[in-house]
Amino acid sequence: MKLRSQALRLSSPLTSDFHGHGVVFQENKAIPKRGSSSKFSISAQTGLRIGKAQRWWEKGLQPNMREVASAQDLVESLWHAGDKLVVVDFFSPGCGGCKALHPKICQLAEMNPDVQFLQVNYEEHKSMCYSLNVHVLPFFRFYRGAHGRLCSFSCTNATIKKFKDALAKHTPDRCGLGPTKGLEEKELLALAANKDLSFNYTPKPQPMPAPAVEEVGLAEVPPPHSILNLPLPLPSTLKSTQEIEDKTLVSAGR
Repeated sequence: MKLRSQALRLSSPLTSDFHGHGVVFQENKAIPKRGSSSKFSISAQTGLRIGKAQRWWEKGLQPNMREVASAQDLVESLWHAGDKLVVVDFFSPGCGGCKALHPKICQLAEMNPDVQFLQVNYEEHKSMCYSLNVHVLPFFRFYRGAHGRLCSFSCTNATIKKFKDALAKHTPDRCGLGPTKGLEEKELLALAANKDLSFNYTPKPQPMPAPAVEEVGLAEVPPPHSILNLPLPLPSTLKSTQEIEDKTLVSAGR
């Protein structure tokens, strides 16, 4: 009976020193039970850390580095680059050579702010890479203005000198005549023919060959050098001027 009366008092509103307002004690269901609070906080912190963690190809990126979103994005980025040097970096998240080389590429991008670096994730754009004949990673292609593709090669952390040499060779400003070329015509056609890509391309019209100019009356006149090719008379038929004069005098005396 005493326990029941105490329970009733606890469950009923208390009117004590709170200016006549009732106070109800309720169980806070949001508070975890004893022994599970530490596990809850650890799992929550772990989830937050995983969500904020950067992937290795996102670390150290410079303002002149960005990842390509689609085939259309790659084509337009090369067209809009003008005469600026563009380096296309093909990589894969699971490629150990790509991961080891990435910090040095970021350093070179920082040292060359006028060069645009475009990253192409092979795992997300396999079909596009297949159309561009990229089958080895890490792989790089250099483009500039009307020249289009300057060079393409594969290198690793051990052969980074190949990348540095290409960068030093093509970094100086080179004025390209004509509009920006970008990808080659056959590459654009391959991307447009790929059913996995939402990329449309209209081939450029080929210029018509100039009509041949007819040469009127020139065939009758022999070329100047043809006179030199005329056959010369045989030595037996040649007569000197003296012989001709003697025969003339003899005929006149008769």
